[in-house]
Amino acid sequence: MPVSEETYERVALEDPDGKWELRCGRLRNKPDMTTQHNDMADVLAFRLQQQLPLDQFRVGSNSARVRISESHNVIPDVVVIPRSLVDARKREFPTRLETYRDALPLIVEVWSPLTGAEDLTEKLPGYQARGDAEIWYLHPIERTLRSSVRRPDGGYDEQVHRGGVVQPVALPNVHVDLDELFRL
Repeated sequence: MPVSEETYERVALEDPDGKWELRCGRLRNKPDMTTQHNDMADVLAFRLQQQLPLDQFRVGSNSARVRISESHNVIPDVVVIPRSLVDARKREFPTRLETYRDALPLIVEVWSPLTGAEDLTEKLPGYQARGDAEIWYLHPIERTLRSSVRRPDGGYDEQVHRGGVVQPVALPNVHVDLDELFRL
């Protein structure tokens, strides 16, 4: 039986140690990840936040949720959130679960042996349906970054990077050294 968003939010707030997601109307606790996965996500989040003004952006690592649909709320590995959205949530919904419905500038998933297939078939298409500006899929074993950048017509252009410095389109003056990340 499908679970409502209200039930999902109540369960997630009552279990602060869990990482609850709503997948196809069913509650799912996001599994623990490998050291390699967590290290890459945390370092990337740290590097992004170092380059972004705190009064304009917050970078979350495995914390904020995004709403894909009424039956689908997920936790990206890394997400860049405009401070205006964070402040609005704090002001308007101070006791509610941190979930963003608006399109975001950058969402990143890092490949994991546990969730890699689901990321490709569920999360990445869901982020595109939301209209997020840029979506990254980092694969530490293959040492690749697959980026999907939203075009003005709503479609996405994809590119695969195997190293070097990458600049997110929606975040001017931000540079990510893939060689550094892949050395981790």
